[in-house]
Amino acid sequence: MNAPAKHANTDVEIITLGCRLNAYESEAMRALADEARLSNAVIVNTCAVTNEAVRQARQTIRRARRARPDAEIIVTGCAAQIDPQAFADMPEVSRVIGNADKMRAHGFASEERVSVSDIMAVRETASHFIDGLSERVRAYVQVQNGCDHRCTFCVIPYGRGNSRSAPAGDVVEQVRRLAGNGVPEVVLTGVDLTSWGNDLPGAPQLGSLVARILKHAPELPMLRLSSIDAIEMDTQLFELVTQHERVAPYLHLSLQHGDDLILKRMKRRHSRAQAIDLCERVKAARPEIALGADLIAGFPTETEESFGNLLSMADACRLAFVHVFPFSPRAGTPAARMPQLDRSVVKTRAARLREAGAVALKRHLDTWVGREADVLRERGSTGRLNDFTPVFVGPPAPQLNDDVASKTRLHFTRHNGAHLIGVAA
Repeated sequence: MNAPAKHANTDVEIITLGCRLNAYESEAMRALADEARLSNAVIVNTCAVTNEAVRQARQTIRRARRARPDAEIIVTGCAAQIDPQAFADMPEVSRVIGNADKMRAHGFASEERVSVSDIMAVRETASHFIDGLSERVRAYVQVQNGCDHRCTFCVIPYGRGNSRSAPAGDVVEQVRRLAGNGVPEVVLTGVDLTSWGNDLPGAPQLGSLVARILKHAPELPMLRLSSIDAIEMDTQLFELVTQHERVAPYLHLSLQHGDDLILKRMKRRHSRAQAIDLCERVKAARPEIALGADLIAGFPTETEESFGNLLSMADACRLAFVHVFPFSPRAGTPAARMPQLDRSVVKTRAARLREAGAVALKRHLDTWVGREADVLRERGSTGRLNDFTPVFVGPPAPQLNDDVASKTRLHFTRHNGAHLIGVAA
């Protein structure tokens, strides 16, 4: 994701890289930067999930400096939190602000070149109320931050800290505010979304939060979940996802692999059989639901046999969307110290996994050809179905008021392998 947008009141541009949580925090930072009276600045909100993400962050910073030679370049986000000095050493960078500091106005008001506090010492997730997301038809609401798990490949806990939850009342109030402003879809997001509530009194589960939102924000047309951990899906959440029409018929699962030995070496908490079982139960309860998953190719010690178990997950779990990550060793993680595969093998296996993903997507798109449905229009001629299927609105496209999020009824005549092609129904 790379979504630059200027603040309404000051000459501040925020460039967002990475996850949906970053997108939400970028929107909150607009108000914080305004409160700090920041001006003539570019804020780069970085991602650190892979080495490639860090490389892209550095590239984005250099481009920002060329585009705005007189502006202050402020770098924040996970990459800045994990390795602040590396960014402070870049001549293009004016200041580096940590993940906790970026969510406070005084973090932007500070004149310190590096202002990065101990993320592991943060014990709560502050509620930042936003009215929507610039240039987006759906809004993200942060309900959780950080992660208590230590998957052997993942560096994100060192950028986000330990798991902490936003109070349910604050979340409901934020969703009601967004729905009242006409936002047609809200996405609940977090680093480890299904761990929401573990640190709150009584340890409520995510399903109870979803139920409260649906009850107390009846004006919200659609509630969507971002990536969830399959093993942590509680009974109430399963029932709401599979039975409630205002919960989007789409789940993105953090699966990562399909081989039991590799899953153990990743320090994941589910088995191949458990992942497949969940997907089968979800599809049986709500056949129209679409499933997506994150999968990592080329993890250390991955054999051709274990890769075969990964490759078969698209079919075994009846996935519609496959998000492929070539394994990227991150300094300081246990997986970086394991026997590594040759990079050419990693690259080849990632390509093969993407091919399997393309087949899975084509199979999903085929099911929509000849049918019609409402499409939430995004920008120009693009949009998505409730199950997150991407759609291209073919000519003649119904006129779209860019200031108002709207749904358009389309008939799907074909697809191009990546998008459905629809015409006005």
